[in-house]
Amino acid sequence: MTVISQVILKADDELRYPSSGELKNIKDFLQTGEQRTRIAATLAENEKKIVQEATKQLWQKRPDFIAPGGNAYGERQRSLCVRDFGWYLRLITYGVLAGDKEPIEKIGLIGVREMYNSLGVPVPGMVEAISSLKKASLDLLSAEDASEAAPYFDYIIQAMS
Repeated sequence: MTVISQVILKADDELRYPSSGELKNIKDFLQTGEQRTRIAATLAENEKKIVQEATKQLWQKRPDFIAPGGNAYGERQRSLCVRDFGWYLRLITYGVLAGDKEPIEKIGLIGVREMYNSLGVPVPGMVEAISSLKKASLDLLSAEDASEAAPYFDYIIQAMS
């Protein structure tokens, strides 16, 4: 949900008008809309490049992941890993667009640790993967846009740590 939806629902639940502080939050949200849209567009338009770079970084840092016995050993396992990179990048764009981490939490983080543990995927490896995805993504953004987008990556990293 966006800031606007949250304010409206909260005020309606309490049978009142939005407060001046809530209206300021809406104003701030609207003023950052162009930036959030620009960031999301850059990430979406460069998904393939970002995923390729993040994958390259991860394999260089952790060649044991793709070595025999590693969790990403073999074509099928590698392709699943690359698929997850794209999925997490898309999830990040949802958060950026909403200006809130709630979509990331609701869509992508509830149960993620349990899922990866049940599949035998080491969660610390996923943290390294998201860190590589973050670096590859932020390298394409201006300093201002990178500082806006970074907390969404960090939120996933922290939730998995």
